[in-house]
Amino acid sequence: MEENAIHVPVLLERSIEILSPSLVREGAVVIDGTLGLGGHASALLARFPGLRLIGIDRDPEALRLSGERLAPYGDRVTLVHAVYDEIGDIAAQHAADGVDGILLDLGVSSMQLDVAERGFAYSKDAPLDMRMDSTSPLTAERVLAEYPESALRRIFERYGEEKLSGRYARAIVRAREERPLTRSAELVEVLQAATPAALSRAGHPAKRVFQALRIEVNGELAALERAIPAALDALRVGGRIVVLAYQSLEDRLVKRELARRSASTAPAGLPVELPEHAPEFRLLVRGAGRATEEEIAANPRATPVRLRAAERLRPVQPDGRPATRQGTR
Repeated sequence: MEENAIHVPVLLERSIEILSPSLVREGAVVIDGTLGLGGHASALLARFPGLRLIGIDRDPEALRLSGERLAPYGDRVTLVHAVYDEIGDIAAQHAADGVDGILLDLGVSSMQLDVAERGFAYSKDAPLDMRMDSTSPLTAERVLAEYPESALRRIFERYGEEKLSGRYARAIVRAREERPLTRSAELVEVLQAATPAALSRAGHPAKRVFQALRIEVNGELAALERAIPAALDALRVGGRIVVLAYQSLEDRLVKRELARRSASTAPAGLPVELPEHAPEFRLLVRGAGRATEEEIAANPRATPVRLRAAERLRPVQPDGRPATRQGTR
């Protein structure tokens, strides 16, 4: 498949290195919550012959292509069409004893960026679609046509961290009164015309707006906010999670949840830390892991990546008390 041939998984060796201690046992289960074209998944299956993989993706075309790529691994692979915030239910259904490893490679996939018709890239004229799941009803075209100016300004501010959000929202509303915005080139033209000359050389004016629209159309941050706690809860003791984030909004959310679950909950001044207050997880990377110069040269899309990882230390019951040893290794 040409799509697989050109796709280079980001931080592949580093991700495998971190996950490997939890995947070496026979019958270990790993979840790739953002399967894409199966680059990370195929490498994991090849590296660990006793491994079973559950691959999740919201994009039916990605599942079709990755299914072809992973077909040689037979019943070691289970593919699920879903958003990764369903990871808890999926784990319960397919790995009742818990999951040994989880990989989340966030953001838009290489395939989605490279297929112009999907509308993700502001550098390529295409329909204003931006859906990761082509069966979903909301498109970028609908957002631009139906959202009031205040809502457009809000999503540009929140999801794009765009300083000219109000200016761009007003320009879009004026433009759509004359004719609908249906293609990415039309939107880029509106944004460029609304950008002050003094700022026109400070990066492409469409970059942050396109990011914001994509996040809104796909509900990405809301899904991630649900997915990280659910993924952590699905891990067995000794299980590990690796998350690759490509923009600051995602990375801050991941960092906050991992830090919360890796800290003691003992009240200040308590002379002895009780078992129920001990951290559930330990962080496996100091700060955030970054791609090396060599990795960036081989795959420029690795430039902004931030890697965070953690390992489960103890089981926890729903009420927060330490669980029994059942289900641990």
